Amino acid sequence: MAIHYVNKNAQPNGDHEVHVASCSYFPSETVNLGEHATCHTAVTAAKAHYSQSNGCFWCCRACHTS
Repeated sequence: MAIHYVNKNAQPNGDHEVHVASCSYFPSETVNLGEHATCHTAVTAAKAHYSQSNGCFWCCRACHTS
């Protein structure tokens, strides 16, 4: 289990990326999504805040979509 966060600031394509705290690209302004066993449940939780949410390419690659 890892604590996941969603970036409050959208990427240029409108995505709000989900990260874990150890990510090299961890943003400065986030919403704590709590502990999740997988990035899939974290992205689902992020969508309650931002409907256009996606996993980070670097730390949540299994949930990253192009």
